[in-house]
Amino acid sequence: MKIAMLSIHSCPLGRLGEENTGGMSVYVRELARELGKRGHWVDVFTRAHEPMHDQIVPLGRNARLIHLRAGEEGRIPKLAIYNHLTEFGHNLRNFRKSEGVEYDIIHSHYWLSGWAVRCMQKRWSIPHVISFHTLGAVKNAVGIGEKEPMLRIQSEEELVKNCQQIIASTSRERDELIRYCGASPGRIRIVPCGVNLDLFRPINKERVRRRLNLNGEGVLLFVGRIVPIKGLDRLLMAMPYFKGERPIKLLVIGGDEQNPIPRENLRNLTKELGISDRVMFFGFVEHKELPCFYSAADVCVIPSFHESFGLVALESLACGTPVIATKVGAMESIIWSDHTGYVVDDNTPVHLAEKIFRFLSGVNVTPEPIDVIRASVLRFSWSHVAEAAEREYASVMKGYLAKGETPLEDLRPSNGKAHTGH
Repeated sequence: MKIAMLSIHSCPLGRLGEENTGGMSVYVRELARELGKRGHWVDVFTRAHEPMHDQIVPLGRNARLIHLRAGEEGRIPKLAIYNHLTEFGHNLRNFRKSEGVEYDIIHSHYWLSGWAVRCMQKRWSIPHVISFHTLGAVKNAVGIGEKEPMLRIQSEEELVKNCQQIIASTSRERDELIRYCGASPGRIRIVPCGVNLDLFRPINKERVRRRLNLNGEGVLLFVGRIVPIKGLDRLLMAMPYFKGERPIKLLVIGGDEQNPIPRENLRNLTKELGISDRVMFFGFVEHKELPCFYSAADVCVIPSFHESFGLVALESLACGTPVIATKVGAMESIIWSDHTGYVVDDNTPVHLAEKIFRFLSGVNVTPEPIDVIRASVLRFSWSHVAEAAEREYASVMKGYLAKGETPLEDLRPSNGKAHTGH
């Protein structure tokens, strides 16, 4: 198959932990790479956001990332991208013509990308699969952070009715699509997120702790964007509950260097709580360095108010480190309670502290060995995820053609040579 993916607002090669770069970026990048390994041709289109980037960047075998202009280069507010979707679509159409490429299916990620596809799909005459990753109505229902505008809410409601298929990552997301957007259950398929098992694997704990200057402390880890919905402040407020002979340290990975205010606010909170000497803010960390932090930790904590899936949990467990998480995303299907972690009902600081203490102390729990913890997530390899996505693509294409839709017209470049791949 020739597959076009759109991830307009979030570059799959962006710096993880920054404002618009999180689990979705990992998902798009890794899925594209794995589909390419399976012999498909994948082009991922994103907005040109930095002048230093080449227009075309290889992602792996048969997969590439293509930057297209949509408004001025550099950072602009996410919602402002909506005003430049027509320009993005125009540039995508020109790129496609210049390459002479015919795509078989298009997979959009997030509502902005979905809306861009909606505007161009009739011209393309190929099926549209969409993954929302998060819904505006759900974020508003959670009530944490800025309120999502009606433009987004109404666009998502329109998109669920006009795409050929929706790929959700969890049954919880499927239920949210039905409840908040009126999506047809028959149009939704569940394909989970994955984890790179070659990158995320256990590393000798003592060695990485020496490297991080950790000496005998109990070590907690937070990995994620520094935004209110991630609940990091609740985890910080749980820290004063840990009193005893063994000191507890919290390592915080994530944050946007171009917007340091959220992290500074949390630093001030640690001072108010009297725990500033027990919290280490590392800021942005390269993805390839994360296994060192996961392996150094006794427990990874995900105190979020909402997650669409929760990739951090998969990464931590793949490194053999237990996870304490709120009841969000796929946590209840990923975590084996009292063995590979624990799912708490909410992120109240005392509830977080209680479950974390149980794993640190070994009270009333039976923590599994590192290799058993890792084995619990082997089914989430990206090869398995790509195989599931491949089946869904093939199914929706078959159904699309069965309805008598006209295939995309034959496009050839000016030199008359047909596109045969990358």
